[in-house]
Amino acid sequence: MTKQTVIVLFVLAFAAAWTGAAMEGGPQSGTELLRLEKSAAAMGSTYSVELYGYDRVEMEAAADAALDEARDLDDLLSNYKPESQWSEVNRYAAQRPVKVSPELFGLLSACLEYSRESEGAFDITVGPLMKVWGFYKGTGHLPHRAEVAAALTKVGYRHIRLDPAAQTVRFDRPGVELDPGGIGKGYAVDRMVDVLRQKGVTTALVAGSVSSIYGMGAPPAEPRGWRVDIKDPQRPDRTAAEVFLKDMSLSTSGSYEKFFRAEGRIYAHIMDPRTGYPAQGTSSVSVVAPRTIDSEAWAKPYFVNGRQWAARHKPKEFRVFFCEDRTEQPCAWLP
Repeated sequence: MTKQTVIVLFVLAFAAAWTGAAMEGGPQSGTELLRLEKSAAAMGSTYSVELYGYDRVEMEAAADAALDEARDLDDLLSNYKPESQWSEVNRYAAQRPVKVSPELFGLLSACLEYSRESEGAFDITVGPLMKVWGFYKGTGHLPHRAEVAAALTKVGYRHIRLDPAAQTVRFDRPGVELDPGGIGKGYAVDRMVDVLRQKGVTTALVAGSVSSIYGMGAPPAEPRGWRVDIKDPQRPDRTAAEVFLKDMSLSTSGSYEKFFRAEGRIYAHIMDPRTGYPAQGTSSVSVVAPRTIDSEAWAKPYFVNGRQWAARHKPKEFRVFFCEDRTEQPCAWLP
């Protein structure tokens, strides 16, 4: 799974590691409010948890449980681990139906729905294209047109056959390959948030790398939520927008995250799976949504399909910050 390197700066209104201020509604008078931060590597990214509470032992246990959830998902969703369910599907589904867990079946069903609703701009079968363009475990290179055409014959969400009764996955042609890069971090962050809630945590910031983020509740001294600054993709020293996440998520996709230059053009890793070529005209898209899986999944088709398509199709509860590849006012919130 590719690591997003979009520059996003977390600015917390309350940044002290330990505070002596009592918080109204705490478990007892004079209880000290504590802050804890932990991180772990999983699925090719770094997952982090930052939370507030009054009992350090319970906070440690909650953070560890959330990070364990991310590690466990690595065994389910990784396309780098040969023993993962995801890898097993890629290895055998063109030969026979592969029975998967209810969790993976549900996730794949959701992915097909994203593909249908995005008119194919989101597609988890994009793996062959990522390889031919050199973005799979690499920095990218310009392929021959014949290579792109050959890869396109193996791409298309309609080649995935799901059997709800048998809970199996099958490909209708050889060479089809699933790529979790457009969905895995968002799904993992949501699962980590669920674990924290089960442990009684109400105030936390959970992040997959720096591209998929969820803010639970609001940190001390900032009732609007967790403040996140989105950097201008053309001028990283400046902030293009700020958001406050209060039981909301933010995901960003940017062409500057992984790209290469060839024949006077810039080619980025965000692929249009319908054409076989990297999407053009957009530099970054940030999506604010109630679930991180949705914000991550929709950032890609908004990026690929462009500003007007995104404005027409985004749900009312979503906020979308769109940056185009032009110099005059390239970034704006969509209406």
